[in-house]
Amino acid sequence: MEINYVYAKKRSEFGRQCTFTDKNAEMIVEIPPDGEFLRKFAQMNPIDKGIQCSQEMSEHEANTGRYRLETRGMNHTEGGWPKDVNPQEHDQVARYRKKVEKEDIYIATVYKLGIVMEHCIKQNNALNIYENYFDDLDCCASEDSSSARTINVLKDMNEYKRSVAYISWYTEGPTKLAVAYCNTDFQSSQSLVNDSYIWDLMNPNRPELILKPVSPLVCIEYNPKDSHTLIGGCYNGQLAFWDRRRGPLPVELSPVENSHRDPVWKAIWIQSKTGTECFSAGTDGQVLWWDVRKMCEPTEFLYIDPTKKQDLSCAQGVYALEYEPTIPTKFMVGTEQGTIISCNRKGKTPAEKIVAVYPGHIGPVYALQRNPFFSKNFLSIGDWTARIWSEDVRESPIIWTPNRDHGLSDGCWSPVRPGVFFTARLDGTLSIWDIIFKQDQPALNIQICEEPLHCLKIQEQGRLIATGSHSGVCTILELSEGFWNQPKNERSLVTAMFERETHREKILESRSREIKLRKTKAQGADETAAVGEEELDTKQVINSTEQQFFETIERKHKEHEIKEKFAMESAQTVKNKQDDIFLEEEEEHLISSDDEQSAVEISEQEVMQAEAVESNETIQP
Repeated sequence: MEINYVYAKKRSEFGRQCTFTDKNAEMIVEIPPDGEFLRKFAQMNPIDKGIQCSQEMSEHEANTGRYRLETRGMNHTEGGWPKDVNPQEHDQVARYRKKVEKEDIYIATVYKLGIVMEHCIKQNNALNIYENYFDDLDCCASEDSSSARTINVLKDMNEYKRSVAYISWYTEGPTKLAVAYCNTDFQSSQSLVNDSYIWDLMNPNRPELILKPVSPLVCIEYNPKDSHTLIGGCYNGQLAFWDRRRGPLPVELSPVENSHRDPVWKAIWIQSKTGTECFSAGTDGQVLWWDVRKMCEPTEFLYIDPTKKQDLSCAQGVYALEYEPTIPTKFMVGTEQGTIISCNRKGKTPAEKIVAVYPGHIGPVYALQRNPFFSKNFLSIGDWTARIWSEDVRESPIIWTPNRDHGLSDGCWSPVRPGVFFTARLDGTLSIWDIIFKQDQPALNIQICEEPLHCLKIQEQGRLIATGSHSGVCTILELSEGFWNQPKNERSLVTAMFERETHREKILESRSREIKLRKTKAQGADETAAVGEEELDTKQVINSTEQQFFETIERKHKEHEIKEKFAMESAQTVKNKQDDIFLEEEEEHLISSDDEQSAVEISEQEVMQAEAVESNETIQP
């Protein structure tokens, strides 16, 4: 038997909140007794039987006690530390503790509290109330271990949609986030609005605060020590400082002449006592340090010049900037040329400021972040791959993802799991990688939209992640438990993997150096042999030339001796003939003058003939 009960309500009351009041009981269903069953009744002695044959009703009544509720407020300060003491800095905490322990009030307070806590301490020593009885049991993975769901969508209110350039989560919980909007289309003049927004996830229809910078914001970052203050980098190179309590306009603004010359792509707060220091980087190749209390000029600057000459004309533009609070003097930059440069702020010379240069990527480095659990390993995003590096290996990455059809635009590590990182692709896909599970493909691919994704940011607790698209849509996703619940032995497995891959790359690097050294030596030996052959050929040429020269000299000397001997013989012959002629002249003294003249001519002809004969003999060798 089915029972239907209709609750009537006026049309004017549709959608209103239900108001419940006390009401007397009324009968809905009645089951009267049946007389025929009474006639069939037969008493048995003894009998013990229980039945329940009545129908279950949907309405029940119970007499319950009422509790009076009231709303009260409480002022709570997290940690109880003074504002000038950072609880994450061990040195500051140790100095503050020593200072407090020296005070007289401290001893009296500890004595009074010790009496109250003595009973609780004895209980804790007697029984371990934090014991887990199911440590030995393996945790079964849930069915939704690799999934994510969209919980909110934030859209740009401008008529002409702008790209989401940067996202920053509220430091005191996953309730708010600041989103920087900037038109990144080349030579596009449609958007004339420079506004960026601070959104409250409980009210996604309207931003909580509209920030009004002088130029579109490229990056924005919450202050980790003061959640009311933000720092933003503008497209024109200026740096702006906001205090949410003082309205939408910037409280401090860096002057144009002392700011960057290109867009400020990254600005990060520095861990300091005052909580007012930050530094920024842009594509003009400069890294500038600021104090937001006085932003008329930077407190320090550094040119990202790989030649270590600190020349601005040789500096490389910076797209990505990385800073780890546990290493306050070191930071890393990713350049437009694809190189990753490790820098030391406290270096005294330009060579000391540029510590190391890594080859990086083919194109610009869009994202750079150290692993939250292993500071020696860092993640870089560029071209079509994501690469994991080790500071000990500078030639190549230790782990990298396969090339994809679409480029990557951003990426970050999970803050709660050492082996998980996220990448944003230009086809609108969010990829979640778990290197413990698989390295050749993502553990989960989520198609966020059809437009390119420009940025992503994960919340500190690791459960929520925000992505920004080219059309100005900021999507908030909630990850399943498998992506933020760290397995028992994951940290040791990731440590072993990083050490193994680092060792492998070191072996390959040393092998590559040996091969290069052998090639260099072989080239040097070939050059030496070639030089030796050239020297040998030169000596042979010189020896043969000298031999030919001496042979020619000797031949000329012999020819000269022959000529002298022939000349002496010719001269003796001429002299003998002249003597004979002289004797004949004396004998023929009485001959006429005509005869004398003819005799003289004859003698001259003979002399000329003798000279001709001598010259002919000299010509013939």
